[in-house]
Amino acid sequence: MTRLQNKVCIVTGGAQGIGLATARKFAAEGAIVVLSDLRQSAVDEAVAGCAGLPGQVQGEVLDVTQRESVDRVVQKVMATHGRIDVLVNNAGITQDARLQKMSEAQFDNVIDVNLKGVFHCAQAVADVMVEQGSGVILNASSVVGIYGNFGQTNYAATKFGVIGFTKTWSRELGPKGVRVNAVAPGFIATPILSSMPEKVIEDLEHRVPLKRLGRPEEIANAYAFLASDEASYINGAVLEVSGGLTV
Repeated sequence: MTRLQNKVCIVTGGAQGIGLATARKFAAEGAIVVLSDLRQSAVDEAVAGCAGLPGQVQGEVLDVTQRESVDRVVQKVMATHGRIDVLVNNAGITQDARLQKMSEAQFDNVIDVNLKGVFHCAQAVADVMVEQGSGVILNASSVVGIYGNFGQTNYAATKFGVIGFTKTWSRELGPKGVRVNAVAPGFIATPILSSMPEKVIEDLEHRVPLKRLGRPEEIANAYAFLASDEASYINGAVLEVSGGLTV
């Protein structure tokens, strides 16, 4: 029996990077995974890449900034499976600029996806999980959400905010059997870093005691543990997975 056998899990931003690694890990652990992302073509490609794993992976187009899109997916999952055991709020974007240069659009776009999108998805599944008397909500924070980062006013605000969500919802939903935790990755080798110059990436690696970037699978492993019954007494926690970056 694998750790997430037959658990129904929604993963947002699941078509690439940490989201895709998480969908694959959950399916490897026997879960029924609803892999969601913005574009149908990306979703289809990601689902095809999960073929042959012990669990099931099905795709849904989802825009976390649009509540009707979120509600539609949740209703469809309920109609198909009758329950939702895990939500991984992974979808996120960056639009970096220093405070003096950041446009209002850059600020609003990141807030809409990384903060309000997390609110939409969690609120959409909360009633389901409370009625079941069980469930796990996992939020993607970041070490930037604990320590800040140059040029990331908007991103840092959302990742700090997600920790606030996590602490609050763990208090509200914990008594109903629903656990809420966050993962705070460090620098992870994902497409989000592909635009960075090689020198910048080398500098990042030098700052980490393990002297390398993290792999998406290493974050997925943390999500899988927190989603499983092995983490049954972990609630309201922020698990930093950063190779010791902030030591």
